[in-house]
Amino acid sequence: MNKLYIGNLSENAAPSDLESIFKDAKIPVSGPFLVKTGYAFVDCPDEGWALKAIEALSGKTELHGKPIEVEHSVPKRQRIRRLQIRNIPPHLQWEVLDSLLVQYGVVETCEQVNTDSETAVVNVTYSSKDQARQALDKLNGFQLENFTLKVAYIPDEVAAQQTPSQQPRGRRGLGQRGSSRQGSPGSVSKQKPCDLPLRLLVPTQFVGAIIGKEGATIRNITKQTQSKIDVHRKENAGAAEKSITILSTPEGTSAACKSILEIMHKEAQDIKFTEEIPLKILAHNNFVGRLIGKEGRNLKKIEQDTDTKITISPLQELTLYNPERTITVKGSVETCAKAEEEIMKKIRESYENDIASMNLQAHLIPGLNLNALGLFPPTSGMPPPTSGPPSAMPPYPQFEQSETETVHLFIPALSVGAIIGKQGQHIKQLSRFAGASIKIAPAEAPDAKVRMVIITGPPEAQFKAQGRIYGKIKEENFVSPKEEVKLEAHIRVPSFAAGRVIGKGGKTVNELQNLSSAEVVVPRDQTPDENDQVVVKITGHFYACQVAQRKIQEILTQVKQHQQQKALQSGPPQSRWK
Repeated sequence: MNKLYIGNLSENAAPSDLESIFKDAKIPVSGPFLVKTGYAFVDCPDEGWALKAIEALSGKTELHGKPIEVEHSVPKRQRIRRLQIRNIPPHLQWEVLDSLLVQYGVVETCEQVNTDSETAVVNVTYSSKDQARQALDKLNGFQLENFTLKVAYIPDEVAAQQTPSQQPRGRRGLGQRGSSRQGSPGSVSKQKPCDLPLRLLVPTQFVGAIIGKEGATIRNITKQTQSKIDVHRKENAGAAEKSITILSTPEGTSAACKSILEIMHKEAQDIKFTEEIPLKILAHNNFVGRLIGKEGRNLKKIEQDTDTKITISPLQELTLYNPERTITVKGSVETCAKAEEEIMKKIRESYENDIASMNLQAHLIPGLNLNALGLFPPTSGMPPPTSGPPSAMPPYPQFEQSETETVHLFIPALSVGAIIGKQGQHIKQLSRFAGASIKIAPAEAPDAKVRMVIITGPPEAQFKAQGRIYGKIKEENFVSPKEEVKLEAHIRVPSFAAGRVIGKGGKTVNELQNLSSAEVVVPRDQTPDENDQVVVKITGHFYACQVAQRKIQEILTQVKQHQQQKALQSGPPQSRWK
């Protein structure tokens, strides 16, 4: 793939012009420029230099007033199944990229290409020529997190040697993926600061020592650990503790945290401070349940592995304006520092999973304003939760021709009063805010532990209504502090479409569960209702449920379109009247 095609050239473009452009860009070539009318070809020493030329020159360099186009030169007979996708956001999660690619067919391989650019590059092989062509048409120029994807063919020498009958024709989905991948496509490039900072709480009497004379100490920590550190000493005047925010790589964050701990312990000796000095970490409540783990297992393991004692502040101390909980770690400087590494590792995993799900959800519902839901900590660059009326929420873009959906969401019976609110005010506000009909069905039995909420509205309304219900249940402490809010949702699908949701041998439903992290079940031996529909059960945390719901609705849309096409092909019914 070291041969380049250079397009959009003026008629009087000469080889010397192109030689100057490549020389100025410090990109070597291994042969002469073959110039035709309007385009040219040239060979680079290897694939790396070819890719560098594409990224440095295409659309960015002008010749005779026209921006030149630089792409891989691929003979027509080799433009089959292989694509190169460039300008991928560097922190995009693989799950999000996968979800985008599989919309156009079976992805047999997806391999990252190492480059010097800030953005990521992958080579993708689809299972058929038609799938690759559709992906090229749809993804070239596609906006992904404010990055414009660039997609082009790369030589498919294997498929070019096969006859059309030998070339595989697959169904949509994920094929063989090769070696396992971690993180995001851009994660192999130089490490960048995590978007989620470490927030500490320190006794006010130690703030002066942490900052140092004229800020010398904090500057030294910042320099040594390559961190951005903010000591919020002017906030909460008179408070016994002050917060510190540290933004860096995980390693830099931990090094800065350990330095601050060491300073506090040394200052305590100097001023003969006799009380124990624990490490206090502030974490958004959204992540605490997953940090604790089922039956407290995650937290117990961290305590055992680091020889520390860890406690977490109760949910009752949370407010809309203070969604953080205090994680208190007791032990020596060394053991507390080790505990910080493990705690923040878990919290970052939760944060990155939620962000990945959020990005995926944004692609599944185009234009959806996810930031307005207030489900993420303000330190991640998103707005904090608001207690204002629905009218005060940021506006959502309107969907055109969005079909109404009905979802049955099952909530703890004890939470019904909180969802309804005094004289029904909360459920009315929620209904207006989401633009959905929200009704709570009567209890099936006097001792029923769950109640069914019937939500009717388009996709965006479903997202907003369900999001607020999940949030209310967490806020009002209707689940154990050691648990993440997980609810069961039911959607009804036509009985003839249930097989498409399950897939051959359960393949589709398994892929759906892997993609969304939700549990998806289509109970066997169901009797269809009066509308010839059966139930699909989805269980999981909010984003997992949303991703699963959207993908199932996508499958139903495909089934409906297929039926419509069959009806059109069969033509109008013949009249029996002569």
